[in-house]
Parts: sequence; structure tokens; C-alpha cells
Amino acid sequence: MQRQTDRLHPVEQDFVGRGEELKALGTLLEPDGPGVTHVYGIAGIGKSRLLAVFANRARAEGATIVRLDCRTMEPTTEGFLRELGEAVGRRIGDVEQACLRLGELGARVILVLDTYEVYRLMDTWLRQTLVPALPDNVRLLCLGRESPLAAWRTAPGRPVRALSLGALEDAEAARLLTRAGVPAKSAARVVHATHGHPLALQLAASAYAERPDLAFEELSLQQALEALTEMFLADVRDPATRRALEACSVVRRVTVSLLRALLPDLAPRDAYDRLRALPFVEPADDGLLIHDAVREAMARSLRARDPCAFLGYQKAAWQQLVEETRGTGRGELWRYTADRLYLIENPVVREAFFPSGTQSLAVEPATSDDGEAIVDIIQRWEGPEAAAYLQRWWRRRPDTFAVARGREGQVLGLCCKFVSDRVEPGWLRDDSVTDQWCQHLEAHPLPENQRALFCRRWLSVEKGEAPSSVQAALWLDLKRTYMELRPQLRRVYLTVQDLAAYAPVATRLGFEVLEDREQKLDGDSYHSAVLDFGPGSVDGWLAELAAGELGIEGESLLDTQARELVVDGERLSLTPLEFGVIKYLSDHESEAVSRTDLLRHVWDTRYYGGSNVVDTVVRSLRRKLGHYARRIETVTGVGYRFRSHR
Repeated sequence: MQRQTDRLHPVEQDFVGRGEELKALGTLLEPDGPGVTHVYGIAGIGKSRLLAVFANRARAEGATIVRLDCRTMEPTTEGFLRELGEAVGRRIGDVEQACLRLGELGARVILVLDTYEVYRLMDTWLRQTLVPALPDNVRLLCLGRESPLAAWRTAPGRPVRALSLGALEDAEAARLLTRAGVPAKSAARVVHATHGHPLALQLAASAYAERPDLAFEELSLQQALEALTEMFLADVRDPATRRALEACSVVRRVTVSLLRALLPDLAPRDAYDRLRALPFVEPADDGLLIHDAVREAMARSLRARDPCAFLGYQKAAWQQLVEETRGTGRGELWRYTADRLYLIENPVVREAFFPSGTQSLAVEPATSDDGEAIVDIIQRWEGPEAAAYLQRWWRRRPDTFAVARGREGQVLGLCCKFVSDRVEPGWLRDDSVTDQWCQHLEAHPLPENQRALFCRRWLSVEKGEAPSSVQAALWLDLKRTYMELRPQLRRVYLTVQDLAAYAPVATRLGFEVLEDREQKLDGDSYHSAVLDFGPGSVDGWLAELAAGELGIEGESLLDTQARELVVDGERLSLTPLEFGVIKYLSDHESEAVSRTDLLRHVWDTRYYGGSNVVDTVVRSLRRKLGHYARRIETVTGVGYRFRSHR
């Protein structure tokens, strides 16, 4: 007699529990069901399996499932529409076309955004632009690690539902284990040890076959996952698979070409097939994905056990990705940018685009109803003269303002930003701060078809311009603007009063203080800073930051024998003082070199002139360096620092 489980669809063969969750998802198919559903839970809690089962049952009822993986999508409107077009078989140029095509796909269409936590830059656009435009037969389902922002509750359109995914009930977890071959008498012990976490249960079942004495009841869930991962790796009998797993723990996705670069002594296709057969590895359109919880545990273990091997794998992957990126079209560029950013761990760089902390604030375009709150914030933190400038921008161009909102929709902060060539030139000259930026652009003109973004001011209700959760949310939204404007975006200008609060982060990201552009407003100093992304725009800048974190040498710019700069193949002559300055800085790479030291060693000890002569020579060098100018960093209050990888 055929067992009941044999008659199940393959995706449901080893699926247990989640009855209430599936019932809740089933409401997406009902005429009066929620327009948007968010399913959230920690890594390995079973979101992907739940989605697979729901999709299988929904299709059996005639629904169409359109699934997009946020890990592979460029976080821009263009990137989203491009990926959606691939999924629905139609070139899509705007939201209207997207909604028209989705509406044609059937009586009930479920648009799924998987791994939604990495798509935070697009949250406001999805909530305010896409969802209200979706036809009645289309529902949105988002799956991620974090609960949705409170702003989704008041989003225009149909109701929004949030569904938290927790651990399996003990009985369900025990049933999953016994199906996997763990004896019933041992299942309760394993359930307790794994806290009912589905991925941990899966790993435990795999390890139990070799380790029936499995025991780690007192460990936390994270410790249990790491212990199980180590145990599973130890039980992987063939060295090739184990080596491939460890090497690939440093990369975002696994490809044959990356395996070839990471492990040149192995057959890459064979290693790829070995990995694909593992229970916690899933195929994707652009390679294989090791489950986050397993990969993170393996990476932590490898880094602690053999940091040299860990760094070696990172560098090998970097070199391969750089090679593959050459000649890449716009559609693929973000994928490689994300791959390279994944190789680094310094929060100053990675958190700038992929923040790991929970985001509770929504950033949205300001509306006319926000005017009173915006003016109150400006007047609270700015003196009369500075406030007059910002309020004038609000009156003239309210579309340049974004606001950070709290859980109840209240305005907690503001940011004024705009592309310089989209604003009336006379208005830029009316503001003493933006006038300085215009003068800098005139002295250092942009290449043809490239643009500058002016971040005029950010302020929060409680802390003004100071670092805060509001400021972090506004800066994250600024990164969304970076992505939208690339590859034409070349520079960003901003102003702050408190240089010390932002100097460490801003310097690491490549901002340079414009020391001759400081403005006095109401007796306070407003400092200007600029970030020049270089000819590669945002993607090139991110690549250089990642290379710097990995300690990968940049292109050598100084030919000491010829006493010339070599910039993109062009040789530029240097004056004796210019050569002396850049030679001394490069000889002391990564060190903060004072102006006094430069005067002493480049000029001579008898020189008694002012240190401004050093600044004059550095400005000349930066002009010759062009898009490599940011390799000479300004160290506020000290002098300069040279980095070969900036």
C-alpha cells in the first residue's frame, strides 16, 4: 500500500507544521484578503520552505506566483522593473507597464519579494508608488528577517498583514526528526537542543546518523547552529566538498568561475555539483546560495581558526570578480558590486549600503502637511540666517525635502538634497553654502554628462545634525539616491557644523573637507565636504573601498624614476615640489603627515614660510591626479595622508 507521504508533492515531502501560517497566507487568494503580507523571522526559521509549500498550493488553485530574489536586484526603480520584466517575460519601462503586465497574468497573481531585508533602500518606493498602483488581482508577499516598518500600516491601498514566523512546536519538530531517521526516543532531546529551529533540526538530523550521542542542550540557538555546522562539516567525508564549503563561506554566491579561483587545484564543475547536492545549499539564477545561517557559522569558524586562509579566499574571490566585472552591462553591474561588497566586513563601508541593524523609521518625500513640522525643526536648530536659507528652499522647492517618520507618522527629521543642475542657478547663488559648492564646481568642472548631488542639510527633532537613528535613516535614503543617479553621479557635496562627529566615517568613505569653503552663519561655522566617486561613479567608488578593506594594492600612480604621475596611461610631469610632496606621502603611506614635516623634508629646514604653500602644492597634485585625487586625504588639524587603494 502506498504511504500517504509518497503521494505528496516533492516540496511537501518533509514539510511539517505551519498550519496557521499557511492558513494566513491562504487569505492572499481570497477576494477581500490583504493587499500586502510580510512574513518575517530569523535566518533558518523556514521562510523559504513555507513559501515553496504555499506557492505549490496556490498554483494548484490557479494562482500565478511571480518570485523576485532581492539579493540579485539592483536597489533602484530601474533595477526592480528590469528584474520584474525578466520574470514576467515582457520588457517593462515604468510602473504602469508593470501593473498592466501583472494584471494580465491571471485571476490571482502573487508578487513575491524574497530576502526582503536586503532591499531596504527600496521600501518607500514600493510602499508609496508600486503597491497603490497594483491592480485588484495582484497581491504582494514579502519575506525577510525583519518586521515591516510601522509606515506599512498606513500605506495607501488595501490592508497590510504582518506574520511572525517562530520555531516549530515540539511535536512538529519531533515529527520532522523522526521522518529524517532520528529515533523517537532521541527526538525530544534533539528538539530541546535545537530550540525547534528548522535549519538546526535539519543539520541535527544529518549529524545524528554519525553522532547518536549528540548532546549540546545548554547551548544557545546560535551556539547550537555553529556546533551543528562544525559537526556536519566533520562528517563530510570527502575533503573536496569540505574545502569547497569553507572556501565559499566568504562569498555571497557560488559560481563555477569563483570555485576555479578559490580552489585552483580542484575540478570546479565537480566541486560545484558536490555543493549543489548538500541539504542547505539552494540553486539560484546566478549560482548557488549557501544558507545564510550555515555560511555565517562557517565563516566565523574559518576566520577564527585560520585568518590567513580566510583572507586568502577573500582576495582570490575579489580578483576573480574584478576580472568578471570588466565589460559588464548595467543589468549585471549591481550583482558584481554586491558580490564585492559582501567580501568586506568593516561597518563603515558595508553598513553604508547594507545596514545590519533593525530599521524602525520610514523616510519619505515631504508633503505640504509636513510644512509646520519642518519649519519647527529648522528654527529649533538653526540660527536666523541659516534658517532663512533652508526655509527658502522649502518654499521654492519642497520636492527636495525628505522626512523621517516615527511609528505614528510624526516627522522626526528632515533632509534637503537635490541634483545641482536640476535647480535654478540663481537660487543656488542666493544660498551662501550652495554658492561655495558652485564655485568649487567652476574651479573643478565635472566631466561631460556627469553630475553633482547637493546634500544641503539634515536635522532631527532631538539631536539636530548629530549622529542618531534619525540621521542614520536619512543617510540610508541618501544612498538610495546615489544608486538612482549612477552612473552619472560623480560628486556629493554636504555641509556640517560638527566636523569631529563625522570626520572618522566621512574620511573613510572618501569625503574631503573643503577648507577654503567654510561659511559663517549666525556666528557658527558651516564646513563643506565633497566626495568624488571617480569615473566609475558609485560602483567604482564601492569597489575601491572594498579593495582598501581587503588590503589590495591599487594602481601605482607615481613613476619615481621618471618623476612623473601615470594616470590612466597618461604621463603628467611634476614640479620638484610636487614630486617631493607625493613621494614623501607615498613613502609614509597610511600615516598622517603634518604640514610641518612636509616643510622640513620637502622644502628644507631653513624654510620659514607659512604652511599654506603645502596646501597649494597638494591642490595642484589633486588636479593632476584627477579621479584619483581622493588618494591624498586631508587629516583635519594635522596635514595629509596617502593611500594607494583609494
